[in-house]
Amino acid sequence: MLGKVFKAYDIRGTVPDPLNEHMAWQIGYGCSKFLLADATSAGEGSPMMKNVVVGRDMRKSSPGLSAALIAGITDQGGNVIDVGMVDTSFIYFAVNHLDCAGGVMTTASHNPPQYNGFKVSKRRAKPVGESTGLADVRKFAAMADKTTVVKAGGRVEKRDLWEAYVRHVRAFLDVSKAKKRLRVVVDASNGMAGTMVPRVFGKKGADAGIDLIELHFDNSKGEFVHEPNPLVASNLRQLQDRVVTERADLGVCFDGDADRCVVVDEKGRIVGCDLLTALLARHFLKLSPGSAIVFDLRSTKAVTEEIVKAGGRPVRSRVGHVFMKSALAEHGGVFGGELSGHFYFRDNFNADSGAIAMAVVLSVLAQSGKKLSELIAPLARYSQSGEINYHIEDKDGALAALRKEFGEKATIDELDGVTVDAFERLGWWCNVRKSNTEPLLRLNLEAKDRATLDRALAKIAPMLGQKVDH
Repeated sequence: MLGKVFKAYDIRGTVPDPLNEHMAWQIGYGCSKFLLADATSAGEGSPMMKNVVVGRDMRKSSPGLSAALIAGITDQGGNVIDVGMVDTSFIYFAVNHLDCAGGVMTTASHNPPQYNGFKVSKRRAKPVGESTGLADVRKFAAMADKTTVVKAGGRVEKRDLWEAYVRHVRAFLDVSKAKKRLRVVVDASNGMAGTMVPRVFGKKGADAGIDLIELHFDNSKGEFVHEPNPLVASNLRQLQDRVVTERADLGVCFDGDADRCVVVDEKGRIVGCDLLTALLARHFLKLSPGSAIVFDLRSTKAVTEEIVKAGGRPVRSRVGHVFMKSALAEHGGVFGGELSGHFYFRDNFNADSGAIAMAVVLSVLAQSGKKLSELIAPLARYSQSGEINYHIEDKDGALAALRKEFGEKATIDELDGVTVDAFERLGWWCNVRKSNTEPLLRLNLEAKDRATLDRALAKIAPMLGQKVDH
């Protein structure tokens, strides 16, 4: 049963079948054994290295699953610092702020309310995925028998770290140069942003010097008015309408655990996360000249161009927070952005944060004296297909055909999937990645103009299988 809930980057499933409280106890036991051993092997000498930070989101099943998880951790010998109901990025902060062995967040992120799960981080809040420890957690959990285990009696301490967390996030916020108070509509998706945003920015934005209009902030029922996934355009419609009717300067929509966000401009138009990465890169390069900026390799070429223009070092990364955080650390980067709505910050322990992303966007807008649409327009200089999925059984065969077809006409690399760069010669480039779990190929294509985009799509699409409309 454990195999059904362990994924590539986290643990997730429907409650109570297959994920239940007994399984949560096993997972807690496995997490504790892995995290404490990892901290010990790294030679960490802090007395806090037997401590594991635990938090949870607002789902109905989260209190029970979190309690069972905590029992598993303490029965194995770990000590728990329970920070309560928080956003996922709060856990990353707490692990570093308290210098702990790691942290576990009880959440299913953007999945519907019948789902739940766990996001695991090790020391310094480094992500734990299948290849970085989750396989060990699964093995240890499978071996744990609640009826026979000798309880090690770890301690549980409840801690309120909100004051320190708010101070940390607010260090990224500066709206002092705004010509007027910014009006911001925030859609919390009935998720953890409904708790985080008022605590960080103040009720109605009072503590942050902004006028904040709340949309779907009630998370007391553990249910969602719309799917808490801001990458799906239909989930942004209410935010877009509200921004226009309120004559707001921008809108921000968070996912269920508030570590991801998507922005819409004052006209209600969705701002691509790669375009936002390009905009924020310029901001961070002013603060840290010459630094590296890490970006998702599916991003528009405008990201690389803007980084170079601003004197920075562009670093392409594989898709996924494990790779983005690793690249940021490896290259000493100051900032990173991903198409998924995750934004990463050197001064946030190289971790992602929806709260900090919102703070930085507000700061950039306030300091520019321009409308958001005016800042984004020069960056949206190429035509993009967006991500298109194709159903195909022979994924490897299709990728081989793609390499063969364009091998002599383009530059090809396989950092993540297959990237075909024919921009200089043919006016377009694309990336095609395999789904880890389904017979799908995911295409992202960009061209110098719409006509070139359409021609390239007509050439490439038949090679990838049947287009999936949803």
